[in-house]
Amino acid sequence: MLAYSKICTFAVMKRILIFFTILFAATALHAQVQCEDTCQHVHGIDLSHYQGNVFWEAVGQNSSSAYVYLKATEGGDRIDPKFEQNIRLAHRQGLKVGAYHFYRAVTDQRLQLKNFRAQCRPQEQDLIPMIDVETTTKLPTEQFCDSLFKFLELVEAEYKQKPLIYTGANFYDKHLLGKLDNYLVMIAQYTDYEPRLKDNRDITMWQYTAKGRIRGVNGFVDQSRFMGRHKLREIRFRHY
Repeated sequence: MLAYSKICTFAVMKRILIFFTILFAATALHAQVQCEDTCQHVHGIDLSHYQGNVFWEAVGQNSSSAYVYLKATEGGDRIDPKFEQNIRLAHRQGLKVGAYHFYRAVTDQRLQLKNFRAQCRPQEQDLIPMIDVETTTKLPTEQFCDSLFKFLELVEAEYKQKPLIYTGANFYDKHLLGKLDNYLVMIAQYTDYEPRLKDNRDITMWQYTAKGRIRGVNGFVDQSRFMGRHKLREIRFRHY
């Protein structure tokens, strides 16, 4: 009788364990975001000289890449050596192309704008400029933000439209919380789950992997997509 009771107890516990395992798996599956080519969001990539020579004809045939951001400049004097070639060949394939600048907080803002402006020419842009914000260069947050927003104001005055801001989820929560409400943002977070910022602000785009693979690009590539109901038209460059 005691042995039978133990068997029954074991059977009940086994059923409970199976139930919660299935429940957990179902919850995880529901929360997981399937990207790449499996969802209906608008996808794109960003590239720099790190990808080497890109076979743009093959990239242009990749229906999942509706837009491309190319690194143009960094700081006050660095120019991506592949930018001119990349933007010319990407346009030849009919891709929607934009340029981005890697911001260095300790470098003079006007010098950085001059560097970026020389490469990011309005007549060649399909997408609004993107500012890559990843480091405070060891400045205190308040001083860093003061530097950054002076630069963003210069960019807006130059191009007559606000730039798109690219940054990581953790960097945003630590340094930019509640400060970018007037800007569209692309948030980098390499997980299976959509990013959620501490201030619950709206996210325009999500860079969901730095290890994407697409035809025409050797090695890994950053891939992103629009969030929710956001569309490509929101980042179109307005030519005046």
